[in-house]
Amino acid sequence: MRKFILWVATFVCCAVVSVAHAELHVDIVAGGVDPIAIAVQKFETVGNVPAADAKMLRGVVENDLKKTGLFRIVNHDAFPEYVKMNEMPKFKNWAAIKVQALVQAKIKPEGKDSYKLEFYLWDVNGHEQIEAQSLVASKKSMRRLAHIMADAIYERLTGEVGYFDTQIVFIAETGSVTERVKRMAIMDQDGYGMRYLSDKNTFVMSPHFSPNMSTVVFLSYRDNDPMVWALDLENGNQTKLGNFGGMSFAPRFSPDGTRVALSLVKDGVTNIYEYDIYEKTLKQLTFGKHIDTSPSYSPDGRFMAYNSDSSGSQQIHVLDLQSGKQKRISFGAGRYATPAWSPDGQFIAFTKMADDTFYIGIMNPEGRHEKILAGGWYMEAPSWAPGSRRVVYYETERTEDGEERVSHIRTVDITGQNLYDIGLPDGLNGTEPTWSPKLP
Repeated sequence: MRKFILWVATFVCCAVVSVAHAELHVDIVAGGVDPIAIAVQKFETVGNVPAADAKMLRGVVENDLKKTGLFRIVNHDAFPEYVKMNEMPKFKNWAAIKVQALVQAKIKPEGKDSYKLEFYLWDVNGHEQIEAQSLVASKKSMRRLAHIMADAIYERLTGEVGYFDTQIVFIAETGSVTERVKRMAIMDQDGYGMRYLSDKNTFVMSPHFSPNMSTVVFLSYRDNDPMVWALDLENGNQTKLGNFGGMSFAPRFSPDGTRVALSLVKDGVTNIYEYDIYEKTLKQLTFGKHIDTSPSYSPDGRFMAYNSDSSGSQQIHVLDLQSGKQKRISFGAGRYATPAWSPDGQFIAFTKMADDTFYIGIMNPEGRHEKILAGGWYMEAPSWAPGSRRVVYYETERTEDGEERVSHIRTVDITGQNLYDIGLPDGLNGTEPTWSPKLP
């Protein structure tokens, strides 16, 4: 396990109560749904657990749920009672203030260096406990307890995969526009715990996680030689992916983690290749005299989306990896780029450029039902959260003098609603974010 993520165990306390079915559930497909009113009680503490730790964990859970736009966090001052763990709530009192879901939690030491967190989720209208879990984590990684707890609540009430116990790798930029320093960095999905993965002396771009979260592949200009490198997240070692006889860039792992798709420039022509990590072999996937880049595998590994100018302008194409046949799927006004296949296979996110404006949008794999999620002066690099509900991307804005550029990492729901920035340290610009799978 990586040094910055310590042991986390989770199991379901399934003997407590029966589970309610469909009594309390939010339809997250449609936009503009009424959020679920959820009350998160003060966490009980046992032993020498600092009150500040319990307060922090409660705040993380509430913040995770609130940011989805699907939950309304009930004001603490409105609570009609405090219900201790293993006691039944007075449902009539909670229903009187329109609470639909009630959360109880207790935290206590587990050994010398760990915490144990137990929580219950109640359906107020159904008068039933619908989730109960016990989680254990080291004190150094205790925020994960709150993220895992929020995931469990989210999943129980929406039926979708949670995305709170995840990280984002990105390019952290400092300095003026003409003297930008680009370093690879990683942070939790809420912006907490940012740390650098590369030094300030090497220009890096386009980081992407492996499916098992052990490796990040990225473009590095080390020794003025632009090539794809791999970073081992456990030991920090960086290795060149291979010597391909030309500039390689835009790497992306296959769903099974055994291959990396990348663009390779040979004799002035850019095509997409696939590198087998274990066999150390390179296979060419696209052919021609055009620029083919930004590959993204479908979640079943059978297809690949990429952008190509083979039709005369930059457009999204899909390649059948078994037959080798490809087809163009984007036909709207403007140019399309940086496709990213959603984890559930239902959508392809993209960057669109039209009428001097950049857009982030989604379409289905046939190129139909295009939906624009956000637009601005410059935005790019969409990446999906687990569960395929949210897209993260970066947006660059011009300052009033037109000399500087400010870049934000932003995330938006697939309904086009509930857009927000992920907080970064002061003076830091964030670009090229990639959302991780759920942490191991």
